[in-house]
Amino acid sequence: MSYRNLHKALLKTGNKKTAETLQWFFKTGEGEYGEGDKFLGLKVPQIRNIAKSNKDLTFVEIQKALKSKFHEERLCALLILVERYTKSSENEKGKIAKFYLDNIKYINNWDLIDLTAPKILGKYLLNRDKKILYKFSSSDNLWERRISILATFEFISKKQFNDSLKIAKILLNDDHD
Repeated sequence: MSYRNLHKALLKTGNKKTAETLQWFFKTGEGEYGEGDKFLGLKVPQIRNIAKSNKDLTFVEIQKALKSKFHEERLCALLILVERYTKSSENEKGKIAKFYLDNIKYINNWDLIDLTAPKILGKYLLNRDKKILYKFSSSDNLWERRISILATFEFISKKQFNDSLKIAKILLNDDHD
C-alpha cells in the first residue's frame, strides 16, 4: 500500500454532506479552534476500516497523510500508528512514540488526540519519565495541553493517579474546554 492508495480510498468513501456537517462540528470557521481544517466526509468506523487495510504504510507514507489538509487523512494515519503500536515489539513501540512526538504539530484536534494519545503516548510513558507531559501541560499550544492530560488516561486505567492529578491541577484554570 501507499499514501496514494490511502488518499484514494478516503476520497472514494467521503460524503459531501457529511463533510459539511463535520466542518461545522469541528469548528473550522475563522477564529475557531479548528480553523482551516478540511473534511472529506467520513465517519470514524469508515476511517478505521481504511486504516486497517493500510496498516503496512511506512513512516514516510504515514507522515504524508499526517501532513494532509484533510482531517480524516490525519486521523487515518494516527489510527494506523495505534494499530501498529499494539502489535509491536518494545523497540518498535519506542519508534512509534518518537514519531508521534516528532509530528505533534499535525495532531491538532480533539478527536485526533483523544483516539491516540492514551493508546500511544500514554502506554509508552506508563513506566517511563513523564516530563514531556508536564512540558505539554504548560504549553501555549491548546493541543499539547490536551495531549498532556489525555495521555494519562492510560495511567488511570492502571490505577496510577499521581501524574493525572498533578497535570489536572496545572490545567484546572485552562480557558479552553
